[in-house]
Amino acid sequence: MNHTSVRHTDHIPADLRKEWAAAGYYPGQDLYSLFRGHARRSPGAAAVLDAEGTVSYGELDQTARRLAAGLAQLGIGHGDVVAVQLPNARLACAVDLAVAAVGAIVLPFPLGRGDRDAVSLLRRSEAVAVITVADHHGYPCAERIRKHADALPMLRAVIVAGDGAAETPGCVPIEALFATSAAEFAPREIDPDGPVRILVTSGSEAEPKMVLYSHNALAGGRGVMMAGLHPGAPATMRNLFLVPLASAFGSSGTPVTLATLGGSLVLRPAFDAIATLRTITETRPTHLLGVPTMLRMLLDCPEIRHTDLSSLKAAVLGGSALDLDTARRAEDLLGCAVVSLYGSADGVSCNSGLGRYDGTVGRPDPAVADIRVVGPDATEVAAGATGEVVARGPMSPLSYVNSPELDASQRTPDGWTRTGDLGLIDEEGRLRIVGRRKDVVIRGGLNISPAEVESVLITHPAIRDVACVAVADPLYGERVCACVATSAQLRLADVTAHLAAAGMEPRKFPERLLLLASLPLGAAGKVDRQALRVRAAEQGAGETRSGQEEVTA
Repeated sequence: MNHTSVRHTDHIPADLRKEWAAAGYYPGQDLYSLFRGHARRSPGAAAVLDAEGTVSYGELDQTARRLAAGLAQLGIGHGDVVAVQLPNARLACAVDLAVAAVGAIVLPFPLGRGDRDAVSLLRRSEAVAVITVADHHGYPCAERIRKHADALPMLRAVIVAGDGAAETPGCVPIEALFATSAAEFAPREIDPDGPVRILVTSGSEAEPKMVLYSHNALAGGRGVMMAGLHPGAPATMRNLFLVPLASAFGSSGTPVTLATLGGSLVLRPAFDAIATLRTITETRPTHLLGVPTMLRMLLDCPEIRHTDLSSLKAAVLGGSALDLDTARRAEDLLGCAVVSLYGSADGVSCNSGLGRYDGTVGRPDPAVADIRVVGPDATEVAAGATGEVVARGPMSPLSYVNSPELDASQRTPDGWTRTGDLGLIDEEGRLRIVGRRKDVVIRGGLNISPAEVESVLITHPAIRDVACVAVADPLYGERVCACVATSAQLRLADVTAHLAAAGMEPRKFPERLLLLASLPLGAAGKVDRQALRVRAAEQGAGETRSGQEEVTA
């Protein structure tokens, strides 16, 4: 069987990779071998605690090996891309491990992305197979992908799981892969510097970027980052992922928590605040991993005051900025450290650590990713000066997938990734993110940072959550619309008065206001800003400041 192979070049100089390996930053083993080592040493240890119960390392290994044998019988092997769209549960973990075990490359993407996104990812990655569910909240995922087969010449199989799998025409039920036994699978030797996983951005690009990672980059750089967030032995880490494992944030799940650290994953198929509190009581996780909006939903639940949270060591928040007010509430109610994690699929990570949150994302760790702030001429700026954040380190990815134009625009010749984020490093070496280079509202030539406005609005006592987006305007080009989660009858004048009291210049004030019960979350668990832009545009989102009119949705 001929195998396809993702075309890639490692944009990190080979000598640097060797230096990091010599420094001990890389384990020098592929992900499945790392996992297999934990399974042999502690076969009875809990690997995954999901809605079905607990599965041990030994049991998960048996499942992964059977799946790997089934994938091999389908002709899937070295260098092939296998797309995976599954809910947070043991099967997603077993599939991840099985794809890695046969030397293939997993392309996970969350449920909830429509078939337009799915087809784009499958086409551009040249995936040979996709593993998905028959139904997700009434949406026939497998059937919809199968209908696009003519546009996907490399796709050889749609493998379907869940209720209705056997009745999905033209698809392979995942039970067929389990027809083989674990004993039929013989692991092959796999280059730890070779590709294993594609991370998909959840940003606002017309087509999401796909970023290719090696075994070493995931187990090395990301492994060091995760281990540093746990005061005990890594194997005692029990991580409750509130975001999809198929998101970029979720890549610290199976490859890192299980394969690298030998810890446990706590998983539920979807986020629900009350159910999450119940899960904490039942499973005793050490860490919560989610986005600030999810944390605010938890803190607003009256049930939180009657939940045993004593197992928690840290709440790790990524995906958007974390304000001090939310952090302080969480520290008080959860009784644990609150960590602001800055990271992206493009290859950057830094976090505020286990101390009291100070509003920064901490000091960069060269064992994870060296981070610099540079000016327009690409030279490093002085401490305290704002510039673009660039990163390079052991966790750096190999390349963008089949996209030489992105490699040329986003990577420097010596391997630094241009993040597009604006930040500064203060006199004490702490990194502060101040916004996105592209996430700017341009009102009549004035650049307004939504992140700056949001950081002040979230301190309003009646505002539970907020996101500022641009709305088109015939006179100024764009205006700022504040999309606010609240139960109060706020008016635009209330919002602007709060900003004025904080000392913000009036030119940056939102001129439209959209009141919501809660902010919508996208498939990856982050606030869906595109959905907010559409809603604001469709509903008019009120008038300008002079009209003082608002819309409640």
